[in-house]
Amino acid sequence: MKDVNGDPVQNVKIYRPSTRSIYYSGITGGFGIPSSGIHDSLIFSKEGYDSIAVKIKTDQYQHITLGPSTRKDVIPVQKLTSFTTGIDKNVSPITIFGGETYTNLVENDFIQTNKLSQTTFGVRIDKASYSNIRRFINQGTQVPTDAVRIDEMLNYFNLNYKEPDSGNVFRFESKVTDCPWNDAHRLLFVNLSARKLNLEHIPASNFVFLIDVSGSMDLPNRLPLIKEAFQLLVKNLRDKDTVSIVVYGGTVGVWLPPTGGANKEKILKSIEELSATGDTPGEAAIRTAYQLAQHSFIKNGNNRIILATDGDFNIGQTTEKELEELIVKQKESGVYLTCLGVGMGNYKDSKIEILSKKGNGNFAYIDNIGEAEKVLVTQLTQTLYSVASDVYMTVQFNPELIQQYRLIGYDNKKSGFKEVIGQPEGGEVGSASGNTIVFEIVPKKPDKLFKDGPAGTFNIHYREPNDTTNKDLKFNCYYNYESFNNINSSLQFATAITMFGLKIKKSNYFPDVSWDTISKIALKTADKNDYLQSQFIQLINECKKLYDSRKRKKGK
Repeated sequence: MKDVNGDPVQNVKIYRPSTRSIYYSGITGGFGIPSSGIHDSLIFSKEGYDSIAVKIKTDQYQHITLGPSTRKDVIPVQKLTSFTTGIDKNVSPITIFGGETYTNLVENDFIQTNKLSQTTFGVRIDKASYSNIRRFINQGTQVPTDAVRIDEMLNYFNLNYKEPDSGNVFRFESKVTDCPWNDAHRLLFVNLSARKLNLEHIPASNFVFLIDVSGSMDLPNRLPLIKEAFQLLVKNLRDKDTVSIVVYGGTVGVWLPPTGGANKEKILKSIEELSATGDTPGEAAIRTAYQLAQHSFIKNGNNRIILATDGDFNIGQTTEKELEELIVKQKESGVYLTCLGVGMGNYKDSKIEILSKKGNGNFAYIDNIGEAEKVLVTQLTQTLYSVASDVYMTVQFNPELIQQYRLIGYDNKKSGFKEVIGQPEGGEVGSASGNTIVFEIVPKKPDKLFKDGPAGTFNIHYREPNDTTNKDLKFNCYYNYESFNNINSSLQFATAITMFGLKIKKSNYFPDVSWDTISKIALKTADKNDYLQSQFIQLINECKKLYDSRKRKKGK
Protein backbone atom coordinates (compact mmCIF):
# COMPACT_ATOMS: atom_id res chain seq x y z
CA MET A 1 0.00 0.00 0.00
CA LYS A 2 1.44 3.39 -1.02
CA ASP A 3 0.18 6.91 -1.54
CA VAL A 4 0.71 8.96 -4.69
CA ASN A 5 4.12 10.09 -3.38
CA GLY A 6 5.29 6.50 -3.02
CA ASP A 7 5.19 6.54 0.79
CA PRO A 8 3.81 3.46 2.60
CA VAL A 9 0.28 3.75 4.01
CA GLN A 10 -0.57 1.69 7.09
CA ASN A 11 -3.90 0.83 8.69
CA VAL A 12 -5.68 0.75 5.34
CA LYS A 13 -8.89 -1.23 5.77
CA ILE A 14 -8.93 -4.17 3.34
CA TYR A 15 -12.33 -5.78 2.86
CA ARG A 16 -12.58 -9.17 1.16
CA PRO A 17 -16.20 -9.62 -0.05
CA SER A 18 -15.81 -13.32 -0.85
CA THR A 19 -15.28 -14.21 2.83
CA ARG A 20 -16.60 -11.00 4.44
CA SER A 21 -13.23 -10.64 6.17
CA ILE A 22 -11.41 -7.45 7.15
CA TYR A 23 -7.63 -6.96 7.18
CA TYR A 24 -5.31 -3.96 7.64
CA SER A 25 -2.00 -2.94 6.11
CA GLY A 26 1.01 -2.86 8.42
CA ILE A 27 3.61 -0.20 9.27
CA THR A 28 5.46 -0.69 5.96
CA GLY A 29 2.19 -0.71 4.02
CA GLY A 30 2.45 -4.48 3.54
CA PHE A 31 -0.32 -7.02 3.94
CA GLY A 32 -0.79 -10.74 3.41
CA ILE A 33 -4.03 -12.67 3.04
CA PRO A 34 -4.28 -16.49 2.79
CA SER A 35 -6.41 -17.68 -0.10
CA SER A 36 -7.30 -21.05 -1.64
CA GLY A 37 -8.40 -19.59 -4.99
CA ILE A 38 -6.43 -17.97 -7.79
CA HIS A 39 -8.85 -15.07 -8.37
CA ASP A 40 -10.37 -12.72 -5.79
CA SER A 41 -11.27 -9.08 -5.23
CA LEU A 42 -10.45 -6.60 -2.45
CA ILE A 43 -11.79 -3.19 -1.46
CA PHE A 44 -9.30 -0.70 0.06
CA SER A 45 -10.46 2.26 2.18
CA LYS A 46 -8.99 4.79 4.60
CA GLU A 47 -10.02 8.19 5.93
CA GLY A 48 -8.66 10.95 3.68
CA TYR A 49 -8.28 8.68 0.64
CA ASP A 50 -10.59 7.55 -2.16
CA SER A 51 -11.72 3.92 -1.76
CA ILE A 52 -10.87 1.54 -4.58
CA ALA A 53 -11.92 -2.00 -5.55
CA VAL A 54 -9.34 -4.25 -7.21
CA LYS A 55 -9.60 -7.65 -8.91
CA ILE A 56 -6.48 -9.66 -8.18
CA LYS A 57 -4.62 -12.85 -8.94
CA THR A 58 -3.56 -14.33 -5.65
CA ASP A 59 -0.24 -15.75 -6.93
CA GLN A 60 1.08 -12.26 -7.67
CA TYR A 61 2.27 -9.42 -5.45
CA GLN A 62 -0.19 -6.56 -5.37
CA HIS A 63 0.99 -2.93 -5.60
CA ILE A 64 -1.86 -0.66 -4.57
CA THR A 65 -1.79 3.14 -4.69
CA LEU A 66 -4.33 5.23 -2.80
CA GLY A 67 -5.02 8.75 -3.99
CA PRO A 68 -6.15 11.60 -1.73
CA SER A 69 -9.89 12.01 -1.42
CA THR A 70 -11.39 14.05 -4.25
CA ARG A 71 -14.40 15.02 -2.15
CA LYS A 72 -14.23 18.58 -0.84
CA ASP A 73 -16.83 18.08 1.87
CA VAL A 74 -15.11 15.22 3.68
CA ILE A 75 -14.95 15.69 7.44
CA PRO A 76 -13.56 13.26 10.04
CA VAL A 77 -16.24 10.70 10.84
CA GLN A 78 -17.25 10.69 14.47
CA LYS A 79 -16.85 7.33 16.16
CA LEU A 80 -18.92 6.66 19.26
CA THR A 81 -17.87 5.10 22.54
CA SER A 82 -20.94 2.87 22.34
CA PHE A 83 -23.96 2.63 20.07
CA THR A 84 -26.99 0.45 19.46
CA THR A 85 -28.42 -0.60 16.11
CA GLY A 86 -31.79 -2.07 15.25
CA ILE A 87 -33.83 0.44 17.28
CA ASP A 88 -35.45 3.84 16.80
CA LYS A 89 -33.11 6.10 18.73
CA ASN A 90 -33.82 9.76 19.52
CA VAL A 91 -30.65 11.46 20.56
CA SER A 92 -30.82 14.52 22.61
CA PRO A 93 -20.24 20.18 23.49
CA ILE A 94 -18.13 20.88 26.27
CA THR A 95 -19.06 21.47 29.92
CA ILE A 96 -17.07 24.20 31.71
CA PHE A 97 -16.63 23.93 35.48
CA GLY A 98 -14.54 26.59 37.22
CA GLY A 99 -12.22 26.94 34.23
CA GLU A 100 -11.92 23.19 33.69
CA THR A 101 -13.48 21.55 30.62
CA TYR A 102 -15.24 18.19 30.34
CA THR A 103 -16.91 16.42 27.44
CA ASN A 104 -20.69 16.83 27.66
CA LEU A 105 -22.00 13.27 27.98
CA VAL A 106 -25.28 11.48 27.25
CA GLU A 107 -26.06 8.38 29.34
CA ASN A 108 -27.03 5.17 27.57
CA ASP A 109 -30.77 4.52 27.66
CA PHE A 110 -32.69 1.30 28.26
CA ILE A 111 -32.97 -0.72 25.06
CA GLN A 112 -36.02 -2.81 24.21
CA THR A 113 -34.57 -6.18 23.22
CA ASN A 114 -35.51 -7.55 19.82
CA LYS A 115 -33.93 -9.79 17.23
CA LEU A 116 -32.12 -6.88 15.57
CA SER A 117 -30.98 -4.78 18.53
CA GLN A 118 -27.23 -4.98 19.08
CA THR A 119 -25.03 -2.82 21.27
CA THR A 120 -21.36 -2.19 20.53
CA PHE A 121 -18.86 -0.41 22.80
CA GLY A 122 -15.13 0.24 22.86
CA VAL A 123 -13.07 -1.48 25.58
CA ARG A 124 -10.33 0.61 27.17
CA ILE A 125 -8.21 0.72 30.33
CA ASP A 126 -8.62 4.47 31.01
CA LYS A 127 -8.82 5.23 34.73
CA ALA A 128 -8.56 9.02 34.85
CA SER A 129 -12.10 9.72 36.01
CA TYR A 130 -11.77 8.10 39.44
CA SER A 131 -8.63 9.89 40.61
CA ASN A 132 -10.02 13.19 39.29
CA ILE A 133 -13.27 12.62 41.25
CA ARG A 134 -11.17 11.90 44.33
CA ARG A 135 -9.39 15.23 43.89
CA PHE A 136 -12.68 17.16 43.87
CA ILE A 137 -14.03 15.37 46.94
CA ASN A 138 -10.79 15.81 48.91
CA GLN A 139 -11.01 19.53 48.17
CA GLY A 140 -14.55 19.65 49.54
CA THR A 141 -16.10 20.33 46.12
CA GLN A 142 -19.02 18.55 44.47
CA VAL A 143 -17.99 16.68 41.34
CA PRO A 144 -19.02 17.99 37.87
CA THR A 145 -21.43 15.38 36.52
CA ASP A 146 -19.61 15.14 33.17
CA ALA A 147 -16.37 14.29 35.01
CA VAL A 148 -18.01 11.02 36.13
CA ARG A 149 -17.25 8.14 33.76
CA ILE A 150 -18.36 4.97 35.53
CA ASP A 151 -16.50 2.57 33.23
CA GLU A 152 -13.21 4.30 34.16
CA MET A 153 -14.12 4.18 37.86
CA LEU A 154 -14.53 0.40 37.63
CA ASN A 155 -11.30 0.06 35.61
CA TYR A 156 -9.40 1.86 38.36
CA PHE A 157 -9.67 -1.08 40.79
CA ASN A 158 -8.89 -3.91 38.34
CA LEU A 159 -11.48 -6.07 40.08
CA ASN A 160 -11.96 -9.83 39.69
CA TYR A 161 -8.90 -10.25 37.46
CA LYS A 162 -8.22 -13.85 36.49
CA GLU A 163 -5.33 -14.65 34.19
CA PRO A 164 -6.38 -16.16 30.83
CA ASP A 165 -5.34 -19.70 29.95
CA SER A 166 -1.97 -20.04 28.26
CA GLY A 167 -2.04 -18.81 24.67
CA ASN A 168 -5.23 -16.79 25.11
CA VAL A 169 -5.40 -13.00 25.01
CA PHE A 170 -8.63 -12.71 27.02
CA ARG A 171 -10.62 -14.54 29.68
CA PHE A 172 -14.37 -13.92 29.84
CA GLU A 173 -16.74 -14.44 32.80
CA SER A 174 -20.26 -13.25 33.56
CA LYS A 175 -22.68 -13.30 36.48
CA VAL A 176 -26.32 -12.25 36.99
CA THR A 177 -27.44 -10.96 40.37
CA ASP A 178 -29.92 -8.65 42.11
CA CYS A 179 -30.04 -4.92 41.40
CA PRO A 180 -29.91 -3.19 44.82
CA TRP A 181 -31.74 -0.08 43.61
CA ASN A 182 -34.55 -1.83 41.70
CA ASP A 183 -36.02 -5.16 42.84
CA ALA A 184 -37.60 -5.82 39.42
CA HIS A 185 -34.25 -5.48 37.62
CA ARG A 186 -31.03 -7.51 37.66
CA LEU A 187 -27.38 -6.66 37.21
CA LEU A 188 -25.25 -8.52 34.66
CA PHE A 189 -21.51 -8.34 35.34
CA VAL A 190 -19.07 -9.10 32.55
CA ASN A 191 -15.40 -9.48 33.43
CA LEU A 192 -12.79 -9.32 30.69
CA SER A 193 -9.26 -10.17 31.85
CA ALA A 194 -6.27 -9.60 29.56
CA ARG A 195 -3.09 -11.62 29.14
CA LYS A 196 -0.28 -10.90 31.61
CA LEU A 197 3.11 -10.16 30.08
CA ASN A 198 6.43 -11.04 31.65
CA LEU A 199 8.45 -7.80 31.71
CA GLU A 200 11.68 -9.73 31.21
CA HIS A 201 10.46 -11.09 27.87
CA ILE A 202 8.85 -7.92 26.52
CA PRO A 203 10.66 -6.41 23.50
CA ALA A 204 12.59 -3.18 23.93
CA SER A 205 10.64 0.03 24.49
CA ASN A 206 11.05 3.35 22.74
CA PHE A 207 9.58 5.96 25.10
CA VAL A 208 9.21 9.65 24.27
CA PHE A 209 8.33 11.76 27.30
CA LEU A 210 6.32 14.73 26.00
CA ILE A 211 6.29 17.18 28.92
CA ASP A 212 4.33 20.41 29.21
CA VAL A 213 6.67 22.99 30.82
CA SER A 214 4.50 26.03 30.09
CA GLY A 215 3.75 28.69 32.70
CA SER A 216 0.47 27.00 33.75
CA MET A 217 2.50 24.00 34.97
CA ASP A 218 4.40 26.09 37.53
CA LEU A 219 2.55 24.75 40.59
CA PRO A 220 3.45 21.95 43.05
CA ASN A 221 0.71 19.60 41.77
CA ARG A 222 1.80 19.97 38.14
CA LEU A 223 5.39 20.01 36.82
CA PRO A 224 7.09 19.03 40.14
CA LEU A 225 4.65 16.11 40.46
CA ILE A 226 5.25 15.06 36.86
CA LYS A 227 9.02 15.19 37.37
CA GLU A 228 8.71 12.86 40.35
CA ALA A 229 6.43 10.54 38.36
CA PHE A 230 8.80 10.21 35.41
CA GLN A 231 11.77 9.67 37.71
CA LEU A 232 9.94 6.72 39.27
CA LEU A 233 9.43 5.26 35.80
CA VAL A 234 13.06 5.79 34.75
CA LYS A 235 14.32 3.82 37.75
CA ASN A 236 12.46 0.77 36.40
CA LEU A 237 13.79 1.00 32.83
CA ARG A 238 15.73 -1.89 31.35
CA ASP A 239 19.07 -1.40 29.63
CA LYS A 240 17.51 -2.17 26.23
CA ASP A 241 14.87 0.54 26.61
CA THR A 242 15.29 4.02 25.12
CA VAL A 243 14.03 7.38 26.42
CA SER A 244 13.76 10.74 24.64
CA ILE A 245 12.28 13.94 26.06
CA VAL A 246 10.40 16.64 24.15
CA VAL A 247 9.34 19.77 26.06
CA TYR A 248 7.05 22.63 25.17
CA GLY A 249 6.65 25.95 26.92
CA GLY A 250 7.04 29.11 24.84
CA THR A 251 8.97 26.99 22.34
CA VAL A 252 9.23 23.32 21.45
CA GLY A 253 12.49 21.44 21.74
CA VAL A 254 14.14 18.04 22.09
CA TRP A 255 15.34 18.24 25.67
CA LEU A 256 16.97 14.79 25.63
CA PRO A 257 17.87 12.85 22.46
CA PRO A 258 17.30 9.06 22.47
CA THR A 259 19.18 7.68 25.49
CA GLY A 260 19.55 4.05 26.57
CA GLY A 261 17.96 2.82 29.79
CA ALA A 262 21.39 1.92 31.18
CA ASN A 263 22.19 5.64 31.38
CA LYS A 264 19.64 6.37 34.11
CA GLU A 265 21.61 9.14 35.81
CA LYS A 266 21.68 11.22 32.62
CA ILE A 267 17.92 10.78 32.11
CA LEU A 268 17.11 11.58 35.75
CA LYS A 269 19.31 14.68 35.68
CA SER A 270 17.64 16.00 32.53
CA ILE A 271 14.21 15.56 34.14
CA GLU A 272 15.30 17.31 37.33
CA GLU A 273 16.49 20.37 35.37
CA LEU A 274 13.06 21.05 33.84
CA SER A 275 11.36 24.34 34.75
CA ALA A 276 8.04 25.93 33.73
CA THR A 277 7.59 29.08 31.64
CA GLY A 278 5.86 30.44 28.52
CA ASP A 279 2.83 29.59 26.39
CA THR A 280 1.54 26.13 25.45
CA PRO A 281 2.25 25.20 21.80
CA GLY A 282 0.74 21.71 22.15
CA GLU A 283 0.19 21.09 18.44
CA ALA A 284 3.83 21.64 17.46
CA ALA A 285 4.99 19.60 20.45
CA ILE A 286 2.83 16.62 19.48
CA ARG A 287 4.17 16.70 15.93
CA THR A 288 7.76 16.87 17.20
CA ALA A 289 7.24 13.97 19.61
CA TYR A 290 5.83 11.73 16.87
CA GLN A 291 8.70 12.61 14.54
CA LEU A 292 11.20 11.72 17.27
CA ALA A 293 9.36 8.48 18.08
CA GLN A 294 9.45 7.50 14.40
CA HIS A 295 13.14 8.40 14.16
CA SER A 296 13.99 5.98 16.99
CA PHE A 297 11.23 3.50 16.10
CA ILE A 298 11.88 -0.10 17.22
CA LYS A 299 10.38 -2.63 14.83
CA ASN A 300 8.16 -5.08 16.74
CA GLY A 301 8.96 -3.11 19.90
CA ASN A 302 6.89 -1.00 22.28
CA ASN A 303 6.87 2.51 20.77
CA ARG A 304 5.00 5.00 22.94
CA ILE A 305 4.70 8.71 23.67
CA ILE A 306 3.83 9.62 27.26
CA LEU A 307 2.24 13.07 27.34
CA ALA A 308 2.07 14.89 30.68
CA THR A 309 0.01 18.10 30.73
CA ASP A 310 -2.88 20.03 32.23
CA GLY A 311 -4.27 20.15 28.68
CA ASP A 312 -4.34 23.95 28.49
CA PHE A 313 -3.14 24.30 24.88
CA ASN A 314 -3.24 27.91 23.68
CA ILE A 315 -0.97 28.02 20.61
CA GLY A 316 -1.68 26.34 17.24
CA GLN A 317 -4.53 23.84 16.96
CA THR A 318 -6.27 24.11 20.32
CA THR A 319 -9.93 23.04 20.04
CA GLU A 320 -11.06 19.48 20.73
CA LYS A 321 -11.99 18.99 17.07
CA GLU A 322 -8.64 20.32 15.78
CA LEU A 323 -6.70 18.11 18.21
CA GLU A 324 -8.78 15.11 17.12
CA GLU A 325 -7.96 15.69 13.46
CA LEU A 326 -4.27 16.12 14.33
CA ILE A 327 -3.92 12.98 16.41
CA VAL A 328 -5.86 10.74 13.99
CA LYS A 329 -3.19 11.44 11.38
CA GLN A 330 -0.27 11.06 13.78
CA LYS A 331 -1.33 7.67 15.20
CA GLU A 332 -0.83 6.05 11.79
CA SER A 333 2.88 5.93 12.64
CA GLY A 334 2.28 2.86 14.83
CA VAL A 335 3.19 4.79 17.99
CA TYR A 336 0.93 4.48 21.04
CA LEU A 337 -0.02 7.47 23.18
CA THR A 338 -0.41 7.49 26.98
CA CYS A 339 -1.76 10.72 28.50
CA LEU A 340 -1.16 11.81 32.09
CA GLY A 341 -3.37 14.69 33.23
CA VAL A 342 -2.48 16.95 36.16
CA GLY A 343 -3.60 20.18 37.77
CA MET A 344 -6.84 21.91 38.62
CA GLY A 345 -8.63 25.15 37.82
CA ASN A 346 -7.52 25.21 34.19
CA TYR A 347 -7.39 21.42 33.74
CA LYS A 348 -8.73 20.45 30.29
CA ASP A 349 -9.98 16.89 30.69
CA SER A 350 -11.92 17.10 27.40
CA LYS A 351 -8.77 17.73 25.36
CA ILE A 352 -6.58 15.10 27.00
CA GLU A 353 -9.36 12.52 26.69
CA ILE A 354 -9.63 13.20 22.94
CA LEU A 355 -5.88 12.75 22.47
CA SER A 356 -5.75 9.43 24.31
CA LYS A 357 -8.81 7.94 22.60
CA LYS A 358 -7.85 9.01 19.10
CA GLY A 359 -4.15 8.30 19.64
CA ASN A 360 -4.56 4.57 20.28
CA GLY A 361 -3.62 4.85 23.93
CA ASN A 362 -4.83 5.32 27.48
CA PHE A 363 -5.49 8.11 29.98
CA ALA A 364 -4.78 8.57 33.69
CA TYR A 365 -5.11 11.55 36.04
CA ILE A 366 -2.28 12.09 38.54
CA ASP A 367 -3.46 13.88 41.69
CA ASN A 368 -0.60 12.86 44.00
CA ILE A 369 2.67 10.94 44.04
CA GLY A 370 0.89 7.80 45.24
CA GLU A 371 -1.20 7.81 42.07
CA ALA A 372 1.93 8.37 39.98
CA GLU A 373 3.53 5.31 41.58
CA LYS A 374 0.38 3.26 40.95
CA VAL A 375 0.20 4.23 37.25
CA LEU A 376 3.90 4.12 36.34
CA VAL A 377 5.36 1.54 38.75
CA THR A 378 2.82 -0.80 40.36
CA GLN A 379 0.71 -1.04 37.19
CA LEU A 380 3.56 -0.35 34.77
CA THR A 381 2.70 -3.09 32.29
CA GLN A 382 -1.02 -2.22 32.32
CA THR A 383 -0.26 1.39 31.47
CA LEU A 384 2.60 1.07 29.01
CA TYR A 385 2.48 -2.40 27.43
CA SER A 386 -0.41 -3.28 25.15
CA VAL A 387 -1.70 -6.81 24.53
CA ALA A 388 -4.54 -5.74 22.21
CA SER A 389 -5.63 -2.61 20.34
CA ASP A 390 -8.78 -1.42 18.55
CA VAL A 391 -10.71 -3.52 21.07
CA TYR A 392 -14.47 -3.35 21.03
CA MET A 393 -17.27 -5.63 22.16
CA THR A 394 -20.63 -6.39 20.57
CA VAL A 395 -23.54 -7.81 22.58
CA GLN A 396 -26.87 -9.18 21.46
CA PHE A 397 -29.38 -10.32 24.08
CA ASN A 398 -31.95 -13.07 23.68
CA PRO A 399 -35.37 -11.33 23.42
CA GLU A 400 -37.04 -14.50 24.73
CA LEU A 401 -35.24 -14.07 28.05
CA ILE A 402 -34.28 -10.39 28.39
CA GLN A 403 -36.91 -7.70 27.97
CA GLN A 404 -34.73 -4.60 28.29
CA TYR A 405 -31.12 -3.74 29.05
CA ARG A 406 -28.94 -0.72 29.74
CA LEU A 407 -25.15 -0.45 29.44
CA ILE A 408 -23.89 1.51 32.46
CA GLY A 409 -21.05 3.88 31.59
CA TYR A 410 -19.44 4.07 28.14
CA ASP A 411 -21.40 7.30 27.61
CA ASN A 412 -21.12 9.29 24.39
CA LYS A 413 -20.44 12.96 23.96
CA LYS A 414 -23.49 14.91 22.78
CA SER A 415 -21.71 16.20 19.69
CA GLY A 416 -20.95 12.64 18.60
CA PHE A 417 -24.37 11.77 17.21
CA LYS A 418 -24.21 13.94 14.09
CA GLU A 419 -21.96 11.63 12.08
CA VAL A 420 -22.58 8.07 13.23
CA ILE A 421 -21.03 5.04 11.54
CA GLY A 422 -21.29 1.35 12.32
CA GLN A 423 -17.88 1.19 13.94
CA PRO A 424 -17.03 2.11 17.55
CA GLU A 425 -14.04 3.90 19.01
CA GLY A 426 -11.98 0.79 19.80
CA GLY A 427 -9.49 1.01 22.66
CA GLU A 428 -6.12 -0.23 23.86
CA VAL A 429 -5.98 -2.95 26.55
CA GLY A 430 -2.83 -3.30 28.63
CA SER A 431 -1.15 -6.32 30.18
CA ALA A 432 -2.95 -7.91 33.18
CA SER A 433 -5.81 -5.44 33.06
CA GLY A 434 -9.32 -6.37 34.10
CA ASN A 435 -12.43 -4.67 32.72
CA THR A 436 -15.64 -4.96 34.74
CA ILE A 437 -18.67 -4.12 32.58
CA VAL A 438 -22.14 -3.68 34.08
CA PHE A 439 -25.54 -4.02 32.44
CA GLU A 440 -28.84 -3.33 34.16
CA ILE A 441 -31.28 -5.85 32.68
CA VAL A 442 -35.01 -6.53 32.90
CA PRO A 443 -35.67 -10.31 32.72
CA LYS A 444 -38.85 -11.64 31.10
CA LYS A 445 -39.52 -14.32 33.72
CA PRO A 446 -38.71 -15.11 37.37
CA ASP A 447 -35.11 -16.22 38.03
CA LYS A 448 -36.03 -19.80 38.93
CA LEU A 449 -37.79 -20.36 35.59
CA PHE A 450 -34.68 -19.73 33.48
CA LYS A 451 -33.26 -22.85 31.88
CA ASP A 452 -30.03 -23.60 30.07
CA GLY A 453 -29.37 -21.52 27.00
CA PRO A 454 -27.54 -18.24 26.39
CA ALA A 455 -29.21 -15.03 27.56
CA GLY A 456 -26.81 -13.09 25.35
CA THR A 457 -23.89 -13.42 22.97
CA PHE A 458 -20.73 -11.32 23.24
CA ASN A 459 -18.20 -10.85 20.45
CA ILE A 460 -14.81 -9.31 21.23
CA HIS A 461 -13.03 -7.74 18.26
CA TYR A 462 -9.33 -6.83 18.56
CA ARG A 463 -5.90 -6.78 17.01
CA GLU A 464 -2.68 -7.92 18.67
CA PRO A 465 0.35 -5.56 18.69
CA ASN A 466 2.29 -5.52 15.42
CA ASP A 467 -0.43 -7.60 13.75
CA THR A 468 -2.73 -6.26 11.04
CA THR A 469 -5.32 -9.04 11.28
CA ASN A 470 -8.65 -8.43 12.98
CA LYS A 471 -9.49 -11.19 15.45
CA ASP A 472 -12.82 -12.17 16.99
CA LEU A 473 -13.74 -14.12 20.10
CA LYS A 474 -17.29 -15.22 20.81
CA PHE A 475 -18.69 -15.95 24.27
CA ASN A 476 -22.14 -16.98 25.40
CA CYS A 477 -23.51 -15.31 28.49
CA TYR A 478 -25.85 -17.49 30.57
CA TYR A 479 -28.48 -16.44 33.08
CA ASN A 480 -26.48 -17.85 36.01
CA TYR A 481 -28.36 -15.93 38.69
CA GLU A 482 -27.15 -15.81 42.29
CA SER A 483 -28.54 -13.61 45.03
CA PHE A 484 -26.52 -10.49 45.75
CA ASN A 485 -25.30 -11.74 49.13
CA ASN A 486 -23.90 -14.91 47.55
CA ILE A 487 -21.87 -13.47 44.66
CA ASN A 488 -18.16 -12.91 45.24
CA SER A 489 -17.12 -9.84 47.21
CA SER A 490 -15.33 -8.13 44.29
CA LEU A 491 -18.59 -7.99 42.31
CA GLN A 492 -20.41 -6.63 45.36
CA PHE A 493 -17.69 -3.99 45.70
CA ALA A 494 -18.07 -3.19 41.98
CA THR A 495 -21.77 -2.63 42.66
CA ALA A 496 -20.90 -0.08 45.36
CA ILE A 497 -18.60 1.75 42.90
CA THR A 498 -21.35 1.75 40.27
CA MET A 499 -23.93 3.11 42.72
CA PHE A 500 -21.47 5.76 43.93
CA GLY A 501 -20.84 6.87 40.34
CA LEU A 502 -24.55 6.98 39.46
CA LYS A 503 -25.29 9.05 42.57
CA ILE A 504 -22.63 11.73 42.08
CA LYS A 505 -23.49 11.78 38.36
CA LYS A 506 -27.09 12.53 39.42
CA SER A 507 -28.19 9.90 36.91
CA ASN A 508 -31.75 9.89 35.66
CA TYR A 509 -31.65 6.10 35.94
CA PHE A 510 -30.80 5.97 39.64
CA PRO A 511 -33.23 6.61 42.51
CA ASP A 512 -32.33 8.59 45.62
CA VAL A 513 -30.41 5.78 47.34
CA SER A 514 -28.76 6.89 50.59
CA TRP A 515 -25.03 7.21 51.05
CA ASP A 516 -25.36 4.83 54.02
CA THR A 517 -26.71 2.09 51.74
CA ILE A 518 -23.73 2.44 49.39
CA SER A 519 -21.31 2.62 52.30
CA LYS A 520 -22.76 -0.54 53.87
CA ILE A 521 -22.13 -2.57 50.71
CA ALA A 522 -18.59 -1.19 50.36
CA LEU A 523 -17.72 -1.77 54.04
CA LYS A 524 -18.91 -5.35 53.91
CA THR A 525 -17.02 -6.30 50.76
CA ALA A 526 -13.86 -4.16 50.65
CA ASP A 527 -10.48 -5.86 50.91
CA LYS A 528 -9.18 -4.49 54.21
CA ASN A 529 -5.58 -4.96 53.02
CA ASP A 530 -6.19 -2.84 49.93
CA TYR A 531 -5.51 0.83 50.67
CA LEU A 532 -7.40 2.05 47.59
CA GLN A 533 -10.56 0.17 48.54
CA SER A 534 -10.38 1.52 52.10
CA GLN A 535 -9.88 5.01 50.67
CA PHE A 536 -13.02 4.56 48.54
CA ILE A 537 -15.07 4.06 51.71
CA GLN A 538 -13.65 7.32 53.07
CA LEU A 539 -14.75 9.08 49.87
CA ILE A 540 -18.31 7.82 50.36
CA ASN A 541 -18.32 9.24 53.89
CA GLU A 542 -16.94 12.56 52.65
CA CYS A 543 -19.63 12.71 49.98
CA LYS A 544 -22.31 12.12 52.59
CA LYS A 545 -21.16 15.25 54.43
CA LEU A 546 -20.49 17.23 51.26
CA TYR A 547 -23.73 16.52 49.37
CA ASP A 548 -26.10 16.26 52.33
CA SER A 549 -24.90 19.58 53.80
CA ARG A 550 -25.63 21.29 50.46
CA LYS A 551 -29.13 19.80 50.54
CA ARG A 552 -29.75 21.15 54.02
CA LYS A 553 -28.53 24.61 53.05
CA LYS A 554 -30.74 24.54 49.96
CA GLY A 555 -33.74 23.55 52.11
CA LYS A 556 -33.16 26.44 54.49
